[in-house]
Amino acid sequence: MSDNKRIGVVVFQLGGPDTLEAVEPFLYNLFCDPDIINFPGSFLARKPLAKLISTTRSKTVGKHYAEIGGGSPIRRLTEEQAVAVEAALRPHVPARVIVAMRYWHPNTQEAIAALESEPYDELVLLPLYPQYSFATTASSLKEWNRQFKPRVPVRLIENFYDHPDYIAAIVERIDSVLSTVSDPSSVVLVFSAHGLPQVLVDKGDPYPKQIEATVQLVRQLGAWTNPHVLCFQSKVGPQKWLQPSLTHTIESLARDGVRRVLVVPISFLTEHIETLHEINIEAREHAETLGIHEFHTMPALNDSPLLIRGLADLVLRAVGMRAGVASLAT
Repeated sequence: MSDNKRIGVVVFQLGGPDTLEAVEPFLYNLFCDPDIINFPGSFLARKPLAKLISTTRSKTVGKHYAEIGGGSPIRRLTEEQAVAVEAALRPHVPARVIVAMRYWHPNTQEAIAALESEPYDELVLLPLYPQYSFATTASSLKEWNRQFKPRVPVRLIENFYDHPDYIAAIVERIDSVLSTVSDPSSVVLVFSAHGLPQVLVDKGDPYPKQIEATVQLVRQLGAWTNPHVLCFQSKVGPQKWLQPSLTHTIESLARDGVRRVLVVPISFLTEHIETLHEINIEAREHAETLGIHEFHTMPALNDSPLLIRGLADLVLRAVGMRAGVASLAT
């Protein structure tokens, strides 16, 4: 144990409505974010526009949440991850892990209050976004910095898209699915990442390149011969987003005669609306109507022991308790 220092760890996540009543206020919080709604003069229109979007979309989105149990499981799953990371750190350093959700509870203010209830000597900010983006990591960090005044050293883990344990956790999940199907080498691997407005990419957002690197590393470690494709999902609004979309990809594969796919939610650490509904219900139903008769999905990493070990490793390295790890990236 290094000088018996006490570590506070804050894990950032987007959050999600845990009840149907929370859907509209969650959407309002989401679309009030200047990193989500950003155009010339948007500072004047953002709140009215967020109100309009949240009001008009809440009924449809609410139905989707109703179909996956009446709310998002992301808070429960993220808090389980936090508990597991804290347990993994315990043999090495006294640590307390707190959850801060960007758009729902426990929000940044609540996380700060929880953090201040116990003393700590150093703080580590751990965004649960493996790939850095202006819309995720940067947005959560801006919100944190608006509200938190540091009195101790603060370490930020910007990304972990190429961490060996993260890569191995994805490979383990993919292998677990492929082991259950006949002729697994014929299954097309569809890597689906959360989309991003093209305007952010044009401004230098590193997210798409880091996603591509993650996919490359996963394929290298998995050493599968399966055909694969990378696509993006969850587009909102009329502006241009990263392409190709998950929907377009499924349609293209079906036209090419593909009948067996495994969708890999490559950028998602927990199950939530994008995996449970957008992939496992909407995309599945669409694929079946097009003749894709085997539609497999990779479960999200959730509390994967490999993922938890990797997150704990990131924290320990951030506070100087382990030497740097050689990146898997080529």
